[in-house]
Amino acid sequence: MEQNRTLWKQMEKYTVKPMGMKKTGGRDHTGKIRTHGIGGGHKQKYRWIDFHRLRYEEGEENQPFEEKVVKVRYDPCRSADIALIAGGNRKRWIIATEKMEAGDIIKTSGVIGRMAVAANEGDSYPLGALPVGTLLNNLEIRPGKGSEYIRAAGTSGVLLRKTNGAVVVQLPSKQQVEVLETCMVTVGRVSNIDHNKRIIGKAGRNRWLGKRPSSGFWQRKGGRFGRKIKPLPQMKSYVNMPSISSQ
Repeated sequence: MEQNRTLWKQMEKYTVKPMGMKKTGGRDHTGKIRTHGIGGGHKQKYRWIDFHRLRYEEGEENQPFEEKVVKVRYDPCRSADIALIAGGNRKRWIIATEKMEAGDIIKTSGVIGRMAVAANEGDSYPLGALPVGTLLNNLEIRPGKGSEYIRAAGTSGVLLRKTNGAVVVQLPSKQQVEVLETCMVTVGRVSNIDHNKRIIGKAGRNRWLGKRPSSGFWQRKGGRFGRKIKPLPQMKSYVNMPSISSQ
């Protein structure tokens, strides 16, 4: 299965060019099926998403910078749309927000001021710089690691409160997480909000998407499968974890 090793996972220098991606069919390097229900589908090209919004250019460290949206397009590898942005001497792909269009100017800053900023959709700031109640997406859990939460189509979180250098954010699942105020986040809601309303229409379209049919074994569900009202899980805290630089 050596031919299934993807090229884009081995690259070190960033590029905006679409890269070839070979199918795995749900199999690992030994050829055994590890994930069922995967196989076939249309050929896809992978576009390298830069999840580190606060990535300074050389010689311009710690300075807010602006970038222009070149285009917004569909991405076959994720549910959300992606945007190609350009600024300075570089271009990069990011996750597009709901109302992002070509020609928009988006701002990125790592400064936490004394007063909360009035950010526009698509701008990226540390959590500590935003007012309580802000809708946000592409949330970092640890400063400098890149966004990990709230990246699916149509999702958004809410900044609930700030306490002693930490910020509590409510995720789309209503789970609450506590992270450092220096974690970067994007303002607004993720694009392609109607993704969950799409109609597959026929079995063949799932095969285009690379999804194989299930076994077909069906049993009627009894009463124990009904909706149960459960208390919300406890808040997760990522505040006292070791920093990325110390590893």
